[in-house]
Amino acid sequence: MSRRLPIDRAEERLHHELVRGQRPLAALDLDDVWLRFVRFGSRRFDTADTPDADGLLFQYGTHAFEGPPVFTLDLARQFEINDASGEHDHYVQLHCELRYEPLPQLRALGHFESWFFHDTDDELKRWADGLSRREFWTVVRHLHPQGIRIYQEQV
Repeated sequence: MSRRLPIDRAEERLHHELVRGQRPLAALDLDDVWLRFVRFGSRRFDTADTPDADGLLFQYGTHAFEGPPVFTLDLARQFEINDASGEHDHYVQLHCELRYEPLPQLRALGHFESWFFHDTDDELKRWADGLSRREFWTVVRHLHPQGIRIYQEQV
């Protein structure tokens, strides 16, 4: 019997991790969210035994998907969902999205994305540490997000 949680509990676990210490989401800054997201990312879920079945995505950029442009930092976890015969059916992505006013210094960062997948030769700590040393961090660290949104989607 697997000791891993079912994928349908991932959103609940992310919420639990983010509000740890009784701080509301709106009070968290980038360092708080990143530390908690990586801790959530280290928790394994009951996924298929394939190299891309459980991945973490760190991405940012300025977008105008739902109105005026905003700078968005999206921390996502992606799970592969297989059909009854074990073949790929779709992915479920669980997002923790931090939204910022699109200040010139944020727009100047452009767009970026980086993936980490469990069950590969990469290590979560090395991936997370590498991202936290990027130029992006020094620019965004002292800005407070206008909002933090958690949502799940099928892709």
